[in-house]
Amino acid sequence: MSMTEERQPSPLTHLNEQGRARMVDISDKQETVRTATARTTVTMLPATLELIRQGGIGKGDVLAVAQVAAVMAAKKTSDWIPMCHPIALTGVDVRFSDNDEGQLTIEATVRTKGQTGVEMEALTAVSAAALTVYDMCKAAEKTMQIGPTLLLTKTGGKSGDFHAAP
Repeated sequence: MSMTEERQPSPLTHLNEQGRARMVDISDKQETVRTATARTTVTMLPATLELIRQGGIGKGDVLAVAQVAAVMAAKKTSDWIPMCHPIALTGVDVRFSDNDEGQLTIEATVRTKGQTGVEMEALTAVSAAALTVYDMCKAAEKTMQIGPTLLLTKTGGKSGDFHAAP
């Protein structure tokens, strides 16, 4: 197909009539309250997790730094993901939980009142937090694993609510 031939419209909204990537025009979308919650897990040796719990990582308070990284990343998602719109976020909440098997779970809920959703912001937040944990703890353990990373819930907007299967 030549560059001048037109393709049929794609059901994927991020493609133009030529099949090329584009930022979706949201100017006619309804402004609504939108939320998204994402989760990821960092799996490590129980001894490494214990160092985090006890404040024994030389670079500082791992969870405090990871929480700040998550908030910063959520606010800057459009700088990382090419087709994301810059969004004025109204809230970012990051939570951590762990278990004795060495799993640190990170969840982030992101909120806005706007014309597009915040799924990517929530996913970016937990990813940045997990990478920060890895960075701060890599001297203690290089075998940490990140993932799975997934969207748990999304509310608002034309497509309605989404809740991942438990």
